[in-house]
Amino acid sequence: MSTDATTDHPPTLIGRLTAQVDCPVVAPTDRGYDAARLGWNRTVTMSPDAVAMTNDRGDVQAALRTARELGVPLHVQATGHGTLTSATSGLLINLSSMNDVHIDTERMLATVGPGATWNDVNRASATHGLGSLSGRCATVGVTGYTLGGGSGWLSRTYGYAADSALEAEIVTATGDIVTVDRHRHADLHWAIRGGGGNFGIVTSLTFRLFPARRVFAGMSFYPVERAADIFRAYRDWSLDEPDGMNTAVLLMRLPPAPAIPAAARGRQVVALRAFALCDEREGRNQLDAVLKVAGPALHDGFAERDFAEASAATNGPDAPPMPHRQLVHLFDSVDDDLIDQVVNGEGRAAGAPYAFIELRHWGGAMAETTSDSGPAGHRSTPYSILAVAPYLTPDRSAVDTQVDRLDRLCHSRATGGSFLTLLTRPELTATAFTDRHFGMLREIKSRWDPDDILQPSHHIPPLHTYSSPSHAPSIKTSTEE
Repeated sequence: MSTDATTDHPPTLIGRLTAQVDCPVVAPTDRGYDAARLGWNRTVTMSPDAVAMTNDRGDVQAALRTARELGVPLHVQATGHGTLTSATSGLLINLSSMNDVHIDTERMLATVGPGATWNDVNRASATHGLGSLSGRCATVGVTGYTLGGGSGWLSRTYGYAADSALEAEIVTATGDIVTVDRHRHADLHWAIRGGGGNFGIVTSLTFRLFPARRVFAGMSFYPVERAADIFRAYRDWSLDEPDGMNTAVLLMRLPPAPAIPAAARGRQVVALRAFALCDEREGRNQLDAVLKVAGPALHDGFAERDFAEASAATNGPDAPPMPHRQLVHLFDSVDDDLIDQVVNGEGRAAGAPYAFIELRHWGGAMAETTSDSGPAGHRSTPYSILAVAPYLTPDRSAVDTQVDRLDRLCHSRATGGSFLTLLTRPELTATAFTDRHFGMLREIKSRWDPDDILQPSHHIPPLHTYSSPSHAPSIKTSTEE
């Protein structure tokens, strides 16, 4: 189903939808329309004919079936961080109201609705001394992040967020409800642990939590003049980084905001982020080789904290929705010349537009596979460079020119792979997977959504030639579970 198709009779959609669901239906003329439709990246235009603000799985079922019956494009959004493609018609299912969080302290599990954010989970779990594989931006939705793989502050210790996903309740492309785990609909369970929202609308997700009563974590700032030396020291140190340590080094331009420490406020700085399940003494000892090269900090942000506080301190203030450009590349190695060109040649160039350029070491538990590991990530790739540049004026050409140059520089040295929850170019979706995994995902898409009703920004198309009655899915309705 094409996302740029037009709806001939929007009132028909709104009338039919209103009769079928028990939730608010927002039309373009309604006061709450902008709040209901807008995502986080304001370069993306989402202008559907109607928005269903679903409250439960019954609303999701009814909304999906209505869109299917009327033949209108279907879009799904929770917090909007994963909305990367524009749309000018159709039905948007907004899941943000389905934000319940339940913590099972005995089994160390969390069960969440699709609208829950990592802030919601971290606040609920930290009071019990538990942590999650949460994202680095705590306003990101848990479900979308996890379905895309998800790499957060404990991922070198415990793996991708997708690896922790145990069970999901899904509204399929036909509007039926299935519960999936490693024993029930194992193909679908495999696919959603890294393959994104291509296979159904997840209305409940259960995943593991981990002991994390006290955490060594934070973000320290250093003078930008030491940038290349600190990046090189971090690269060298990371070759033997303990699996329990999770880190990144960034060239950042900090806003002149009260939440920023005074010594670094409004400046371009180097930031070192660290997060580990150890005490402060052990954490600083592990980072010693980098800290010696970094020298005296403008602001030392490392300390022991509970998990929720640690996540906030390491992330820094959450950025508001904004128009921006983002790029990510993966590397097998990062040599001195690449560091110099990225940091001094691009990041510190006159008028450089970047909010940050990050060098991050992956590996650890993310590099490990089990017999039922999902398709998330290029697990053997050890490094990434991620850059974000906000558009501060309506004229985006100057920013694009500089980001394009950095993109070409990185592309010439990179592996060609990507990571789904960091990738903002939908045309490169296949690069987030191995060729084998992408083929398997297309096959599973063909079983569960052969008509391609679900087309998230990172769209995986079905194999249209795929047909095998022996592989037809065993779909159970909610009354059969």
